[in-house]
Amino acid sequence: MNLFERVKQIIIAPESEWQTINRENTPAQTLLFKYLFVLALIPAVATFIGFGVMGVSYGEIIHVEGAIGTGIRQGFISYVSTILSVYLASWVIGFLAPSFGSERNFGRAFTLVAYSYTPSLVAGVVLIFPAMAFIQMIAGIYGLYILYLGLRPMMKTPKDRQPTFFLISLLVIILVTIAISAVFSSIFISPYLM
Repeated sequence: MNLFERVKQIIIAPESEWQTINRENTPAQTLLFKYLFVLALIPAVATFIGFGVMGVSYGEIIHVEGAIGTGIRQGFISYVSTILSVYLASWVIGFLAPSFGSERNFGRAFTLVAYSYTPSLVAGVVLIFPAMAFIQMIAGIYGLYILYLGLRPMMKTPKDRQPTFFLISLLVIILVTIAISAVFSSIFISPYLM
């Protein structure tokens, strides 16, 4: 698996790339170390630069100077929460799969979720300017489309159950992301606000 080629293909031709990914059957551990750990660095490093060097500015109203400590904290939170979000969402999606006539397989669920995060992770480069975070959110919406396309080849989801399983998977990803963000905020950010 060539990292650059995989990123390009999953973004520009997701339907055909899912067929290729399905045939490869890459172990979750390999995908974690050689794909997710690498791509999760993009928003983490950009967040460090954005909060640690550039500062946050929302026009004339809000401007916060960059602080290295804040940048390190925010970059760390970004990196670890991305990895944990993918892992936990994959576990829940894999666990729920049989309820939708799909295959219960953590490795394939992990592959599905990790690759569907690709557009958001790549677009994370815009976090150098934190006010541009909405671009990463738009890329994340495209990632949901990639997730939808991947349900059938990766989880063997029947066509008639694909929309319902997609909506539940979407809900799982949102809830996991909110929960992890809340935990990290309470641990790493709240003490600095008091």
